[in-house]
Amino acid sequence: MATPQPLISSPPGDEMPAGRPVRVMLVDDSLVVRSILERIVDQNAGLQVCASVASASEALAVLAREPIDVVVLDIEMPGMNGIDALPHILERATSARVLILSSNCVEGGPAAIEALALGASDTLAKPGRGSFSGRFAEILTDRIRSLGQQREIPAVARVAYRPPVPPTPVAIDPDQGLECIAVAASTGGIPAFTNFITHLDPRVTAPILLTQHLPDAFMEFYAKQIATMTKRTVRVAAAGMKVEANHIYLAPGDAHLTVVAIGRHREIALDRRPVENGCCPSADPMLASVADAYGAGGVGVVLSGMGRDGASGAGKLKAAGGTIFAQAPESCVIWGMPGAVAKAGLAAATLNPDAIALMLGSYIAGRTRP
Repeated sequence: MATPQPLISSPPGDEMPAGRPVRVMLVDDSLVVRSILERIVDQNAGLQVCASVASASEALAVLAREPIDVVVLDIEMPGMNGIDALPHILERATSARVLILSSNCVEGGPAAIEALALGASDTLAKPGRGSFSGRFAEILTDRIRSLGQQREIPAVARVAYRPPVPPTPVAIDPDQGLECIAVAASTGGIPAFTNFITHLDPRVTAPILLTQHLPDAFMEFYAKQIATMTKRTVRVAAAGMKVEANHIYLAPGDAHLTVVAIGRHREIALDRRPVENGCCPSADPMLASVADAYGAGGVGVVLSGMGRDGASGAGKLKAAGGTIFAQAPESCVIWGMPGAVAKAGLAAATLNPDAIALMLGSYIAGRTRP
């Protein structure tokens, strides 16, 4: 069996105080699987199984009375399945992250993308019963520890809906024009980008570049999902593609998405060189290339994610005259990436994704002009 690959890179982030155990709940209808997972988790210092239940309804009952840091959730269960239960779990839990552990989450299939879009923090393919030890056990406990040690910030799915409010305009040079939007995202980025793209005024025709931390196998499925939300053409980026209006280009999972100027037009270029932050794909090369190719006509949007990816590139784009927006902490799963941009003073505004979209629409409509 192929070794499961992490959905996201895990650079150092905000963590809980040392010595506090990560409280784990296991949700799987198989008693055998739960027993194996209990042994794996409890054998690791710093992790503690606080509940092990066979159904989503039992999980919701536990969350009503127990503080849980990480929920390990199966998809295929009798009664309410894991996908249907996920929004209820996120609403009920005050601080829990959800790791989907399911045989359906193989090779970046649609079930994994749907789970991430609904607010799951990570997914992992469940192995056969004889393959739970060794490398799988190490990957599972690493994922649980990483998710459990993140400081509590409300997830998108846990924030009560409020109608979008037009934000205070940010001055963007009206003579330059909005030529390209580059979006960076990681953990929590899928629902954040959904919120952004569904509120973006269709009059905004600038091409959108998207670097979302996911493995290569996920990208075609994710592109198809985005295409259901917009009339734009959505493509996984390939070297040599012409960058066109009303298109969205996704970074493949094994290369950095960049854009280069070729005469009067721009083309996609893929870069596989390692970057300092260790992410692949990384948003830093994307944003830096937008600075070179578009200058003041480039806009960077940094959404929810762990670590600092995007901060260096955002600095270069701002220095070239571009405008940077960062997602506000109250709507982030993790305020690492947008927080790094905001704390460095690079963001023209720190807003929820729908408000960023409205800001760009207002600019196109001429309402942000001095």
